[in-house]
Amino acid sequence: MTTEATIGFVGGGRVVRIMLGGWKRAGRSLPKVVVSDSDAGSRERLEAEFPSIVITPDNREAARQGVVLFALHPPAFPEVLGEIKDSLAPDAILVSLAPKWTMGRMSGLLGGFNRLARVIPNAPSVVNKGYNPLSFSEQLATADRARVLSLLTPLGACPEVPEDTLEAYAIVAAMGPTYLWYQLYQLIDLGCEFGLTREAATAAVVAMMDGATSTMAAAGLAPEGVMDLIPVKPLAAMEPTVKEAYASTLGALHKKLKG
Repeated sequence: MTTEATIGFVGGGRVVRIMLGGWKRAGRSLPKVVVSDSDAGSRERLEAEFPSIVITPDNREAARQGVVLFALHPPAFPEVLGEIKDSLAPDAILVSLAPKWTMGRMSGLLGGFNRLARVIPNAPSVVNKGYNPLSFSEQLATADRARVLSLLTPLGACPEVPEDTLEAYAIVAAMGPTYLWYQLYQLIDLGCEFGLTREAATAAVVAMMDGATSTMAAAGLAPEGVMDLIPVKPLAAMEPTVKEAYASTLGALHKKLKG
């Protein structure tokens, strides 16, 4: 049985649409892609957005492909890993897209199958600007790792990191945009209220964020020096409250993911 570079997604939700959208935007030529999902609505949405892929309710069909991307939430792992373990080809690679479940735990539920990798996907992958850290099992050879990397690199940066850091990346990178996007859209709305067109306000906010992050990375200044570049800080009184909310809420979430 050949498993040459076919791709299977077990699960057809948001992250799958992000990755498929990123590959499409990048002009990435893909082999056969099979996506399984138990929800009829999810299957219909995928069919409408990506008519060239194979969509099925059968997780085992997706798991028979060469590179299997496991795109389910952590609570579903025990049941579905048990369901697909006999469908994985000996030379397949299973890539988890979720935090919490280590490769060791997954291998236990897969009857010892250990050709595994894990990646924490990032929503900006949809525009090829993702930051998708990944870890490989020791059983994957250089050629196996190259197969996985060839899929991920069109989506953005994909640094190889220790597996025990992936939950930290899930909080600071994968979930990071959710902490900021609503504030950025509020700035755009205010720009419109103050007389800018939405196009002009959006361009200004997007350029501002690009410049702000570039300053952090390239100015050669300590955090205090970067933040001192602008003397007027209208929301300074709120900063302690916001910082405490980050520390308490995200600290508890990290502990939960590592538990």
